[in-house]
Amino acid sequence: MLPTRTLIHLVALVTAARCSDITSAVFGNVLDGMPAAFGDFNSDELTDVFMLRRKPEDAQTTVEIFLAADQEPLLRPAPHLNCSFKNHVTSVVPGDFDGDVFMDVLVTTFNHTDKFTYVHILWGGNGLNCSSESAPLIMRDQPLALDYNQDMIIDLFGVDREGRRVFWVFNENRTTPRIIYMPWIDPDKPPEPVRNPHSNAFLDLNSDFLSDLVVTTRKSFEIWLGTELGFGFSHEIDLPYNISKDEHFRGEFGQTLYLDVELTGKMALLLPLCLNEDCTNCAIMMYQNGWYNLGVNFRDPNTVLWGFVRPDGRRYTETITLRGGDFNMDGYPDLLATLQSSVGKQSFLLQNVACKDMACVGFNRTFEVKWQALNPFYNETAMAVFYDFYQDGILDVILVEFDKTNNLYRTAAFKNSLDYDANFVKVMVLTGRTNSMYPISPGSLGKKKRTYGTNLPGPSIAYRTTTQDGSPRNAIAAQLPQSAHFSLNLPYTTFGLGRTPNFVDALTIGVGGKSREWPQIIPNSQMVVIPNPIAEPSRWKAQLFVTPSKLILLSAAALTGTCGLITAIILGLYWKERREDKIERLQEAHRFHFDAM
Repeated sequence: MLPTRTLIHLVALVTAARCSDITSAVFGNVLDGMPAAFGDFNSDELTDVFMLRRKPEDAQTTVEIFLAADQEPLLRPAPHLNCSFKNHVTSVVPGDFDGDVFMDVLVTTFNHTDKFTYVHILWGGNGLNCSSESAPLIMRDQPLALDYNQDMIIDLFGVDREGRRVFWVFNENRTTPRIIYMPWIDPDKPPEPVRNPHSNAFLDLNSDFLSDLVVTTRKSFEIWLGTELGFGFSHEIDLPYNISKDEHFRGEFGQTLYLDVELTGKMALLLPLCLNEDCTNCAIMMYQNGWYNLGVNFRDPNTVLWGFVRPDGRRYTETITLRGGDFNMDGYPDLLATLQSSVGKQSFLLQNVACKDMACVGFNRTFEVKWQALNPFYNETAMAVFYDFYQDGILDVILVEFDKTNNLYRTAAFKNSLDYDANFVKVMVLTGRTNSMYPISPGSLGKKKRTYGTNLPGPSIAYRTTTQDGSPRNAIAAQLPQSAHFSLNLPYTTFGLGRTPNFVDALTIGVGGKSREWPQIIPNSQMVVIPNPIAEPSRWKAQLFVTPSKLILLSAAALTGTCGLITAIILGLYWKERREDKIERLQEAHRFHFDAM
């Protein structure tokens, strides 16, 4: 027999686990979708999910939009918003590719015959135009979505069929995009081939509010700084441990991730790395003025050794990918990663914690695997990604489970139930373009169709605040820095503020070489920034939506309860006094008056 305290603890754990699994509340009975991208397609201020679906009897892959809703199920498939493709779909990129403020959808497919990637643009405006009149772009690997010329129309960077680095610059008339070849500094030495799969990125690295370009080659990371006329080569970052020069290296390095790991106001480069062929010796490397091994312990409490999933050609595991987000709302970004061991594959939360080891020289934060954080999902999972189901600033998790028996994927949802009241600031920067058919009207966000634009890659978002102990805190993030190989970046940035209820001292948005600072932002607010006109930051608009915190709601409930109790006491005393007065009057009426004799 187990002790009573142990039984109570087990019952509490089971109850909590059941409460965390909200798959039916989110997806209903439609569980065959595989997340490919995020974006607000119908401009209702809710983030929709672009899913890949494939029926067992159908060889085609369908791209379908699951529209977000306020009521259950929270994500609903839209049969009128889907397109099917014969070839294997490798990525989905929502954005405005013609400047009409309607969200378009870029879909890449891979042709197994010629080994090239075909880029299809599904024009928005009235549903999805599945039959594109123009011939698709053909390139190697997958493109990176960026804004090359700061016109708020999404462009592409990639490698053409001849192996040349190319920018495809889109225009407003939906014609074939203009091709601009990337210049090279040494005409006698050809550039190093871009790695396939790549982890190219578009974000501001030198704090000039112009997004820069990171090109991942087979031997290094090339940093190209953004200018008004394009990009200029700056420097290279060699791979750690001299991997590029080690001919006997049989390991694997994955997709880079860019996060402000230590809240220094500067972006750090995170690189998942397998140091041997079977990925039993793994590390997370951080580049911040040099490479550092963060010393993550991949051995669970049962002494089982886990490691990254070596690329196996399957969806989500074709390359090692980390996904960032502040899960516990303490301000420091955490990670989601899929690991494998002798018992299978599973996705885990890696929490950003203070480094207490004496070996932590040159850095003060690392990551710790929380083996039980995503209970009750013990099934084999191929991927996990952050998503805010209830639009409350708290990041939940979408998981994709893999059924080995039937070779099928199943989507699941995990609700993040924080046990304390945390504050946040959620920021989304839009393209800011306008449409003459839907003129801008003050305060019309969400009430008129698509008047402020769609997903925008590359803006930098930074804030300054003061913690409870009086120390300053700075943090920075990049919006949608990557788009290829199912990077699954959210179109907004959520900064956890911990239990600090103070105002955010300043929030700075940088787009296209311009910036604007908003002071004294209310915590627990969601801010939508419309950088229009782009050349006049003083005229940029911001819509602020405040979400009451649990503490405010509890305080209001306590105040209401106290007032109700006092009112009940007063009414009770008043009723008692009236009853006593009535009895006294009756006694007075029946009293015998001796004076009348």
